[in-house]
Amino acid sequence: MNSIDFITLEVADTEAAADFYASALGLDKQVRLRAAEAPTSGFRGFTVSLVVSQPSTVNGFVDAALAAGATALKPVAKSLWGYGGVVQAPDGSIWKVASSEKKDTGPDTRQFDKMVLLLGAEDVAASKKFYVEHGLTVAKSYGRKYVEFALPGSPVGLGLYGRKALAKDAGVSPEGSGAHRLAIGAGAGPFTDPDGFAWETAEG
Repeated sequence: MNSIDFITLEVADTEAAADFYASALGLDKQVRLRAAEAPTSGFRGFTVSLVVSQPSTVNGFVDAALAAGATALKPVAKSLWGYGGVVQAPDGSIWKVASSEKKDTGPDTRQFDKMVLLLGAEDVAASKKFYVEHGLTVAKSYGRKYVEFALPGSPVGLGLYGRKALAKDAGVSPEGSGAHRLAIGAGAGPFTDPDGFAWETAEG
């Protein structure tokens, strides 16, 4: 398994969600939508990050998302690692827009460099072992705290983060139950990981 082709978000209103992701975040092929009313409450256990080139691009994406109906969870701000902010889409999924740069070096392109799915794991080491056994290669690993997998050329990157730490990074409470309302489309699958995240065989 060397690529995640897309993620599928289960939403109550597919038409409204499609309008949001196209207009606010400029997403098309990386995100698919399907109708679902699976019970869920609180933190769904994952976030999606858009990594961009500079602060003005962060501002552009976040402003567009808020104008399209998203809710601010963490206002854009500088930090030790760069510049970024977190929003919650109208469908409930959490999106982080971030740059490692703290100063602009060019015009705002409204393009992102990388999209990364972060899964909250109750036991990062156990989930890491599970994914390695399913064919993924570890690119970075920080003990039981964080794992990043090597998926060169993949439309979507993948990482594991402790659930509580991921919720804190997103600006929400870690409590939550029910469905993740997320499916991961890849060449491998179908299977479900130790934290209940479903992988499905990617089709055209």
